[in-house]
Parts: sequence; structure tokens; C-alpha cells
Amino acid sequence: MCGIAGLVVFPAQEIQKEIVEELLDRLQHRGPDDRGVLIFGRDGVKAAPLITESVEGEVLLVHHRLSILDLSKAGWQPMSSQCKRYHIVFNGEIYNYLELRAELEAHGHIFHSHSDTEVLLTAYSHWGVECLNRLVGMFAFAILDTQERKLFLARDFFGIKPLYYTLWQGGFAFASEIHPLLDFPGVSRKVNPQRLYDYLRFGLTDRGGETLLADIKQLSAAHYLEIKLDNPMPIEPLCYWQVDLNKRADLSFDEAANRLRELFLESIRLHLRSDVPIGTALSGGIDSSAIVMAMRYLEPSLEIHTFSYIASDPALSEERYVDIVGKSAHAVMHKVQLESRELVADFKYLIQAQGEPFGSTSIYAQHRVFGLAREAGIKVMLDGQGADEILGGYICYKGARLASLLKQNRWAEAYQFMRVASATPGMGSWLLWQWAINYMLPTQIQVLGRQLVGKDLNPPWLNTSWFKERNTSPSLFDYTGNKTVLRESLYDSLRETLPSLLRYEDRNSMAFSIESRVPFLTPALVSFMFALPEEYIVSPDGTSKAVFRRAMKEIVPNSILDRKDKIGFATPEFSWLNSLKPWVEYTLRSEVAAQIPALNCKKLEQEWNLILTGKRLFNFNAWKWLNLIEWSSQFEVIYE
Repeated sequence: MCGIAGLVVFPAQEIQKEIVEELLDRLQHRGPDDRGVLIFGRDGVKAAPLITESVEGEVLLVHHRLSILDLSKAGWQPMSSQCKRYHIVFNGEIYNYLELRAELEAHGHIFHSHSDTEVLLTAYSHWGVECLNRLVGMFAFAILDTQERKLFLARDFFGIKPLYYTLWQGGFAFASEIHPLLDFPGVSRKVNPQRLYDYLRFGLTDRGGETLLADIKQLSAAHYLEIKLDNPMPIEPLCYWQVDLNKRADLSFDEAANRLRELFLESIRLHLRSDVPIGTALSGGIDSSAIVMAMRYLEPSLEIHTFSYIASDPALSEERYVDIVGKSAHAVMHKVQLESRELVADFKYLIQAQGEPFGSTSIYAQHRVFGLAREAGIKVMLDGQGADEILGGYICYKGARLASLLKQNRWAEAYQFMRVASATPGMGSWLLWQWAINYMLPTQIQVLGRQLVGKDLNPPWLNTSWFKERNTSPSLFDYTGNKTVLRESLYDSLRETLPSLLRYEDRNSMAFSIESRVPFLTPALVSFMFALPEEYIVSPDGTSKAVFRRAMKEIVPNSILDRKDKIGFATPEFSWLNSLKPWVEYTLRSEVAAQIPALNCKKLEQEWNLILTGKRLFNFNAWKWLNLIEWSSQFEVIYE
């Protein structure tokens, strides 16, 4: 787990030591244990912890190390292959590195460290791009091939680890975060209007290869990119893996549960590989509880540290469930509670750490959980991110399942499902029907439907004319051609909404120099879940995560598996913002806000007042406004 960056300079020219120092400084929080620099030029390869003078070169690779596997100097990066042809900077972990190492040794390769970095570099030298589909892990890496004179960049299957890039006056640049790329000559801070609309209206930022800044791209999940040193214009990134939605598993429910249990336990076993202490985030929900209890199941003598956010509002608190799991696992429990004034104190730093605006104050709760882990001396954390997107954990998926039944003309089952599922906490018949109908309508009618239920795609506080002039459009999903709506909606969540959550996870953990691992997200486990019948995911009685609940029987306490409610990292956002009214109104009336043409500030204040007085249902819009204003200020965003 590290911070990486690099340049391809065209034509070869002097690489200023100030540029190198700036890149290292920007990434230090991601890897405070060590650092390294590699420059490739006419005199070959030069590698050192830091260059002391400007050097002529074609390629610069920069690395900040967070030591997790092989803490010795043998794991130092940038790492070079024994033949000196290949050179790598790598951020992430390859969990099956021991198995890959044995396979490569059988092919005659000799290793000189115990690191997964050397295994990855050797795997690429042996198999080329085909090595990617052999990996189990999270990764973003760059490999310089001095013989073919190219730079190869790749990102993991789900986008767990970040990789941004841009073209600048001197060539091509990449980094683990956006900020290091913004000061290069020729890189603009202009906003990306489409992504801005997606964020303000839907809370989405990390979609595909674009970011909120027009000149900064990101390598999409499960993609790789090759840069030729003699012409460093990136070609179109190529996809190396995707879920096969046509694959079906012919298994009974019990057989599927047993197989899922095997896959999950194997993933936990691999994710426990570390040369430093491991902790885990624990919310008290099924996913995080399953991770904790699986750790205890696999490692009876392991000292487990759990870290939990406890909401002060009893209606949102999951402390009772946290305690059940903590005691069952004989874990050392750590808890943190938050107050609204703490949010204001940390707000500027939180925006800086995230690099882009984010969706809700639950991200702050997550941020503080990682801070708590840092205080306890934990360097690696396991987290349940991604489980809801593959196991059908959100209430909207009940609507998707009902839509599937209706589109398949299974009327009796649909009626029974509606009757039982609508009684689950947080649902109700009207909300269930609303979700189901939304999945069944073509996009044109969805626009009208949203207006009728008060979810206009162009609310008054948006400067609609500004967005229309820039040809933005709502990104709506159309499921009218699909009969397996639940499967399709899960797939869209995996591609469209999960990347934002993974970005929050990465920045929050790395802000405290902690590696966060997400064991639900392996290609084998995800592919298996998408091959199962929909009723194994959301059962006929509306129970979400049905097959996973069965899989975790006798591992996770029944009081957790029997939960029907879903809270998650929920914060009392409305009461927080209400108590912070002077700060909120000062920000909304600030000069920075007035200079953002995408917002209609007068209507925005009217909307805020309607929310405060209870005349408008609370939503996350106010938080998105505050985020955007502070982000625009810190990153000096240009709106044209």
C-alpha cells in the first residue's frame, strides 16, 4: 500500500528536482515508511531514495512506501527486475502472491525478497498483460519496459486503488491522487460539467474514466493503458475483465450457501496476510460482523481489534450489535462518537484528503474510525465495502426484485413478494412500488415521474441554463429491455456507484497511512454471486442477502443474521447541519458560492430554509452544496 506517481517526458529533457520533491511531498501520507525515485534516460536507469539535482531523462517513477509485506529493504521501490528490463511502482496488495510465486518458481524464476511487488513484476515479465487475470488483490501500478520503450499502467478489477493521469506541456503524468497533477504546466483546473451535474443531482463522482476536473482522467476499474515513450499520447484504455452476466450457477440454495461460505472464508484467509497488525471496521451490520467472525473462525488465537462509529442518536446507534459481535469474537473494541462541531473543525482537511467532493457526513464518520485505528497502532484494516452491491443490501434492490417478477409475468409471486417485503423496516407498499415502477419505466417517462414525486432532475437551485449550454444530460438507467432487473441493477451499482465509495475508503484510510482491505471484492466471489438466481439474493419474503445469511450460519451470531433493518454509518446529518446553521449560511452566502455559476444561490438559500422549517423533506443536497463550495475554494476550480 503506497503512493505512486510518474512522468513520461517527450522529448527527453531535464527533470527538475523540484518536481520530484513536490510529487514526493504530495504523496507522503500514503507511504511514510520509505520513498524512492527512478529516472530513465540516455544513461540508463538511476534509482535512489531522492535525487539531489536535476537530471535529464525520459521517464520518472516516484514511490512512497507503506510497508505491509516484507518490511526489509528488499521490498524497496521503484523495484527493478533481475534482467533490468522492467521497473515497477506499485500501490496495493496481491493477496495470492505466495501461490503465484510458487508457480513462477516452477517456471525457473528466482526471487530475492518476500514481497508481493517482486511477484507482480515477475508475473508481468513472464505472462505480460495476461498476468492481470491471475491476480487476487487491489492494485494500481506502472511498469516501465525499457526494451519495448513503453509504460504499462493497470488498475484492479473494481477500482479499489486509484490511478489518475493527465497530459501536460511536457508529456504524460500519473499519480495516486489528483492534487499532485494540478501544478504541471498546461493542466487546467476547469470543471467537468457533466460530472458536476452527476454529483449535484445524484451524488456520484467516480464514474468511468472521467473526474470532476476536465483535464484529469482516471484509469477505470479493470482497465490497463500503454504509453509509448516515443509518443506519449495515451491510447484508449483497454478492459481486461468484467462480470459475465450470462453465466448461471446450477446449484440449490444450500449448495450455493456452502460454496459462498468457502469463497468468503478463502478471501478472508488471503486478506489476513500481513507482516503488521490487522484490525477491522465494525458497524454491527451483517457484512462487517461476518468479517470479524470469519477472522475469529480462521484464526482462533488472533488478537482482533475492532473500530466502530457509535451514533449519539439512539435511533441510529448500532452499539448493541457492535457489542454482540465484539464479545462473540473476543475482540478488543474501540469506539468513537462524534459531535457536529468536530465536523466543522475537520471539514477543510477532509475535503483536501478526499480530493473531490463526497456524498454525506457518513464519510466523516468513516474518516474518524480510521483515525481511531491509527491511534491504536493498526496499519491494516478489513472493511465490508462492496457487500451491499453484490448481496443486494440496499432497500432499492427489493424494488428491483419486484420489477423482475413483474416483467417475467410471475404475478402470484410478485403479489406475495409485495405483500411481505413491504412490511420490512424502512419500506412500505408505496416506496416498494415507487422503486419497482422506476426500474420499469423508459428514461423519458422517468423524468416525468421524478417531477411528480418531487425529485425533479433540474431543481430550481441548479442553474439549468448553464448546464444546458454545456450539453449535460441526466444519466438514467433504462431496464426496459431486461427481465432480470435485480441482476442488472446490481451490476450498474458495481460499476457506477461503488467506485465513489471505494474512493472515500481509500482517501480516508490513506490520510492516516492505513491500508484498507475489502474482502468482498474478489473476482471469484463477485462472479459467483452474479451467477446465482435472483431469489437467492433477495428472497421471496423480501430478505436481503439471503444466501449470505445462510452461508454465515454458525459463524455469525443469529441476532446479527436475523436483522431486518439497515443503518450503516448513518449520521444525524439534519440535526448536525441544523445546529451548525450559522456556519452553513455563511458558506452558502460566501463569495466563493456566488462565483459558482452552476448554482442558483438565491434558490439554494430558499431550499435550505424550507428544509430547516420542515416544509421540505431533508435530503443530502445541503451537504453537496457545502462540499462543492469548499472544494472549489481549495482546488481553485475554474467554471466557464
